[in-house]
Order: sequence, then C-alpha cells, then structure tokens
Amino acid sequence: MNDPLNNQIRVYKPFIGPFDPCPPLPYRTYVVPPNQYIVFQPRDWPQYSLQEALTRGTLWPNLFSPYNPKRNSQEGGA
Repeated sequence: MNDPLNNQIRVYKPFIGPFDPCPPLPYRTYVVPPNQYIVFQPRDWPQYSLQEALTRGTLWPNLFSPYNPKRNSQEGGA
C-alpha cells in the first residue's frame, strides 16, 4: 500500500451561485476512512506495539486515520 494518509483526503469544488450571501469557498475537503476502500484484511499486516495501538486507536497502521479538527478562528483567541 502506498501512503494511506495521502489517499484519505478528497477535494471537490462546490457550486458557487450568483446570489450566495456568504463569500465563496474555492474548494472543500473531506476524509474517506481507510476501512471504506480496504476490502479485506490480509493475514500478515504489520502491527503497532500495544501502547502505540492504544494511543492511535487501531492495531494496524494501514487502518490508521488521524483526526485533525478544524479550529474556529473566533473561538479561543490567538
């Protein structure tokens, strides 16, 4: 498998109407989790150590999908 983290992010260009009240966004992104395109789990997949698996939420690196929340610039100040 290539780099699974690069394969998870999808980009699309939303429709921008002539009467939209908000400033248009040129593109939007979304994440497709790896379990959506891995059909079956092979037997000899590499595994994280127990401590790292508990930290990442999965035992297998190929099923890891990081969560990076988007922070609202109006919340929290700096």
